[in-house]
Amino acid sequence: MSPKYTHAIVARISNSLQENGNFDIKLAKQQHEQYCTLLREIGLDVIELPPDDALPEGVFVESSAIVCNGVALIGRSENIKRQREAESMAIILKKELDIPVIEIDDPHAQLDGGDVLFTGHEFFIGISAFTNEEGARAVAMAYPEYPVTPIRVNGTKRLKYYVTMAGPDVLCVSTSPTCQEIVKRMEREASFTYQKLTLPEESAANMLYINGTIVHRSPQEIPEAYKTLKDKIDIPSRNINISEFSQYSSGLTSSCILLRRWKSIRSI
Repeated sequence: MSPKYTHAIVARISNSLQENGNFDIKLAKQQHEQYCTLLREIGLDVIELPPDDALPEGVFVESSAIVCNGVALIGRSENIKRQREAESMAIILKKELDIPVIEIDDPHAQLDGGDVLFTGHEFFIGISAFTNEEGARAVAMAYPEYPVTPIRVNGTKRLKYYVTMAGPDVLCVSTSPTCQEIVKRMEREASFTYQKLTLPEESAANMLYINGTIVHRSPQEIPEAYKTLKDKIDIPSRNINISEFSQYSSGLTSSCILLRRWKSIRSI
């Protein structure tokens, strides 16, 4: 059995996020605070990083790093601000949390944590507008103990918008044609066999599975999927409304980096 997640890294919302468009910053901050509270209620020690007005999308920490087996692989982006987020996260992980980090040397590589799905057995890497083949190879080099499979993701979304884990060996997907195409590719290439939880709304496929609990969007956001979840899921679940602060992200996974730790982490 895998050790439990013990910590979550999050970043508080900066007022500069409002620059991205029609955005209720007050509501976004309220929802994000509820998100952090929920993570604590299901047993995680939440490490909250301060907001940075120079990095509007810094709240979406998932993009900046992948952490597996106690080692962090730092993301890489052509977007200057997203690259600065990754560099800041590298400093925090290494110097503040004492986690070994690997930084990608290949100048052509792009890697976004939202494109990296770890099933517990293997990695699927979305080849998208944010991650390329060189980025996928960086994951394979960082974690040679696991199979790594690139999966083409067309459009403007990351892989984990379409597919996440809904339990041990269970993929959460949606009925959307785009998602179903991605899942077919994954099933053809997978090294292991997975069950599927299929939900009606595309945005419902992004959920968090943490230590035996599923965290999914609220019934106001995913009414049809919520009914399906209540009918089919018999493990503990929690729901939360992230309608405002998640507008520019994949969803629930994008605002935290989950850590498994066996020793104490210094406070920031």
